[in-house]
Amino acid sequence: MTKVLAKSAQRIQECLKAAQMDCRVLELPHTTRTATDAAQAIGCTISQIVKSLIFKTRDTHKPVLILVSGSNKVDLEVIEKEVGEPITKADAEFTRMITGFAIGGIPPIGHDCPIELIFLDQDLLCFDEIWAAAGTQNAVFCLKSQFLEELTQGKVMSISSPSV
Repeated sequence: MTKVLAKSAQRIQECLKAAQMDCRVLELPHTTRTATDAAQAIGCTISQIVKSLIFKTRDTHKPVLILVSGSNKVDLEVIEKEVGEPITKADAEFTRMITGFAIGGIPPIGHDCPIELIFLDQDLLCFDEIWAAAGTQNAVFCLKSQFLEELTQGKVMSISSPSV
């Protein structure tokens, strides 16, 4: 008997199916809220985890989605130069309003509102497979790294520096 996914995880499974991606959402018994938690629960390197971070532009309040390798830290100056104004980390309320998901389970796809400003850490493309959140704090999916750009229509660039 197949276990029924939580509503948010099922939403991501349907997005993947609609995009004709052969990916399966998994709900794990342990939290995947942080990149470290996810890597430990999955059994992969932290660099293979896609951190989906929501920021917003300071002046125009547009959402900015940054998809960064779990081992990297975002260089905000690089992103600000691309968007043409300062950005700030979005709070939980703005994040939920834009994505429909709580922080700690934000997937790179399936958001409530369209996000036009999406940036992908080029370091994610160094891996054959990467893992992303799937709508809850313990749901994930694996995909071939080259499909992330196709799924999100994000701009691939050097946007990070390794965390220390």
